[in-house]
Amino acid sequence: MFEQTLVFFQQSTTSFYLFVTIFSLIIGSFLNVVVYRLPKMMQYAWYHECREFLAEEVKDIPEQKLAYMTLSKPDSTCPKCDHKIRFYENIPVVSWLFLKGKCGQCNNAISLRYPLVETATALLSLLVAQHFGVTIETVLVLILTWGLISLTLIDLDQMLLPDQIVMPLLWFGLLININGTFVPLTEAVIGAAVGYMSLFSVFWLFKLFTGKEGMGHGDFKLFALFGAWIGWQLLPILILMASVVGAIVGITLMVFKNHQRGQAIPFGPYLAVAGFITFLWGEGIWAWYLLQLG
Repeated sequence: MFEQTLVFFQQSTTSFYLFVTIFSLIIGSFLNVVVYRLPKMMQYAWYHECREFLAEEVKDIPEQKLAYMTLSKPDSTCPKCDHKIRFYENIPVVSWLFLKGKCGQCNNAISLRYPLVETATALLSLLVAQHFGVTIETVLVLILTWGLISLTLIDLDQMLLPDQIVMPLLWFGLLININGTFVPLTEAVIGAAVGYMSLFSVFWLFKLFTGKEGMGHGDFKLFALFGAWIGWQLLPILILMASVVGAIVGITLMVFKNHQRGQAIPFGPYLAVAGFITFLWGEGIWAWYLLQLG
């Protein structure tokens, strides 16, 4: 069945791109759930772990009202009127357009972010499909891409890069390179180690000289993730792109948004964007960069 499907898509790339687009729209809808619920699930777990280990110290603190949830339960509802979202109100992009961006019950606005995430997921997935074609590599990179979208949005919202997403992707990158899918395994292992230790070293040097933490530990792991997928050779161009974009955004925020100099800015999104670009076009960018250096 798999081989027949593969042959069909190879003979009809239009059908392949259409399938990837539609399936990715559905995945984008799920990613909206992940981005919203996963941090809340983590907060719930942290709070109850604290109550368990610090029972005596927190016995006089009232039970915090954190609702237990998973990625599938409870059912999605309108945050304003608790209207249960029906299946036909949850069709990616289409439902938002049909409902004119409003809840079908109370007419309160539904955030434009939901269809934008779904659309961005579909477009980025289509880009991956066009780049790698009808191959197993497309499936693998799509999984990575969807994970990066989730990490980017969670970090922007919560200044958090959950291990529940980062670590499985890191180990997955090492596993798929056992047979040299993207890079030889040796380069992947070195890449993961170099990725983590490089930012880890920068973190502690910055802290020793300034007494402040310049980045979160999740950034080390995310950089290691890319090292596991693409090896160590392309890490310099990746961190260079992420740093330049981060610096530009930071300066722009300070100039136009009255952003305080000491206020934290999430670095994960810049790593994720630079990593995605590097994965697809890194070798060409690196060759061009070396050519400019003469």
